[in-house]
Amino acid sequence: MRKKRKNRTVVQKFGGSSVANTSRIKGVARRVAETRRAGNDVVVVVSALGDTTDELVGLAARITKSPRERELDMLLSTGEQVSVALLAMALHELGLEAASFTGAQVGIVTDSSHTKAKIVDISGNKLKETISEGKIAIVAGFQGTNTEQEITTLGRGGSDMTAVALAKVLNAELCEIFTDVKGVYTADPRVVKDARKLDTISYDEMLELASMGAQVMQARSMEVASKFDIPMHIRSSLSRGEGTIVTKEVKGMEDVLVRGVTANKDEAKVTVCDVPDKPGEASRLFRELADLDVNVDMIIQNVSRTGRTDISFTVCKKDLARTASLMKDIVRGIGAKGIKVDKDVAKLSVVGIGMRSHSGVAAKMFGALASEKINIDMISTSEIKISCVIAEKNADRAVRVVHNAFGLGAAGKSKKRSRAGKCRKK
Repeated sequence: MRKKRKNRTVVQKFGGSSVANTSRIKGVARRVAETRRAGNDVVVVVSALGDTTDELVGLAARITKSPRERELDMLLSTGEQVSVALLAMALHELGLEAASFTGAQVGIVTDSSHTKAKIVDISGNKLKETISEGKIAIVAGFQGTNTEQEITTLGRGGSDMTAVALAKVLNAELCEIFTDVKGVYTADPRVVKDARKLDTISYDEMLELASMGAQVMQARSMEVASKFDIPMHIRSSLSRGEGTIVTKEVKGMEDVLVRGVTANKDEAKVTVCDVPDKPGEASRLFRELADLDVNVDMIIQNVSRTGRTDISFTVCKKDLARTASLMKDIVRGIGAKGIKVDKDVAKLSVVGIGMRSHSGVAAKMFGALASEKINIDMISTSEIKISCVIAEKNADRAVRVVHNAFGLGAAGKSKKRSRAGKCRKK
């Protein structure tokens, strides 16, 4: 007697633009139904409808300029509950069994960092039970509860984290991220008209692009996907074409010098002036920022010539007010001379695993910026990334000129193919 084949499990995540209205929700339901009728067990993760989260933040701002984060989580978590219930209803109309759940109901446990909580455990039992009953499970993204049973949210893009984490817990064969773009591009196509969709990208490259400001995926979710080698497909919910496969580094990827250019305009620069140049001062400064749960990105310390030094670093703009307030207290404590804050900056980055084996990337990038008279304030590098801080007003122009310098557009790709063809004929 032939043993019955076990259905493969597919996790599908649909972002806010994919469920922006009832028409799109019905479209998502049809897509989910197709996946289910193809013989797959399906778990769907859904974001809040359209701009609902921003609207809820706006409502809070009309009440108070400084809402407590616990209450903000209570408010923001309601958006996804609307989405999952409506999608379940749409699937029922198509004759399919489906059940909607909050993050708490499926056992998503987080730490207590309200508005940017990290998942610490997922039981998965409720989901497995639902799947075993032949139902489609629909989970509210972006949320969970801490050990005190208080609602928490996972930060911007947190539904990506929910989807990837559930894919790991369920040993899913595929995690599909549906969005309003066709995949991952060499640059933001709204800024660079000839930006090119990538067929494949490595986990490391996608993580760097996400952390540098590309809005296709949440950076933290890519860390988990990379760690557990979760098969990912980033694609459009509005078309049927193939998107971008996120995978391990494969042969041939290192032949490409730069894979993408991005600009993050959500950065602010803080400079602590004339810090006494002695052991422990920088440690104290950044330890207190860590205690405040502020993520620091780029850090530059000037060379000391007079026994004092300037320390500059970047933080998210939403953390700037808290950071500036804390820095004023620290300045007095360590005997520094004051702080400077610049909100009008952006972080420009180029990313590519080809940088490991090729030289000249920095020279080409900085040369392109110099040709446009774009000044650089700060520079940081990693094995596969170069970032610099520039004036925010120059960000879009900088992306275009650097993108062009590396020949990342459709025209650049055609030229490379042409040269390759000529070489083969010789």
